[in-house]
Amino acid sequence: MPTLKPRNPLPQHIAIIMDGNRRWAKKRFMPAALGHAAGAKQVRSIVQTCAEMGVTHLSLFAFSTENWKRPEEEVSSLMGLFMSYLQKEVDNMNTNGVRLKVVGDKSYFAPALQELIARAEQQTMSNTRITLTVCANYGGRWDLIQATQAWQKAHPGEDLQALTEEALAPYLSTAYAPEVDLLIRTGGESRISNFMLWQAAYAELFFTDDLWPDFSPARLRQAITWFVGRDRRFGSSAPI
Repeated sequence: MPTLKPRNPLPQHIAIIMDGNRRWAKKRFMPAALGHAAGAKQVRSIVQTCAEMGVTHLSLFAFSTENWKRPEEEVSSLMGLFMSYLQKEVDNMNTNGVRLKVVGDKSYFAPALQELIARAEQQTMSNTRITLTVCANYGGRWDLIQATQAWQKAHPGEDLQALTEEALAPYLSTAYAPEVDLLIRTGGESRISNFMLWQAAYAELFFTDDLWPDFSPARLRQAITWFVGRDRRFGSSAPI
């Protein structure tokens, strides 16, 4: 029997909402911090799998603008985990050709964390195998507002009527990356929660009940296989 030709090439930009760390910990009678730590450990294998499959961009929703509403102790733990991740993973990223980008309103972070972010981005900026974007203190609405403000600053006195999709795109926080092809959310929820509202306008959405620490390379491959079989028409009237 001949092999069916996939309808789509592999996704070049996968975005993941990493949901379920706290519930994973609660099921094991552990504090939330240990759930977040387990989730952070899972990142390396997912990045590696994407790189091996030829995915060029992977974006992870690590901390949203709304996450500041969580208990102070949990937020502090998350910030400490972020710092630890940056310190421990940079060498591994360089070894495996991973370029790191961190997008979001970083002005809210402690100076030490901002310095670590800048240093990690600088150390990995020449890597070309895969770009890992960590979205921290990020929100899709924030991104659209900051992009519009940046455009206006670059075009003082110009009428807002001159602003087009093509004109705004270079000012988005992820202007260096292609638009999202495949958006995955773990944890059993079926919403995108203010994540990459512009970039994921035509993304295929894959929802799984797996909690993030349980999201395996095998499940990622399943999501990619599902993606390549989708009928992506981008609003055209092509026959179904």
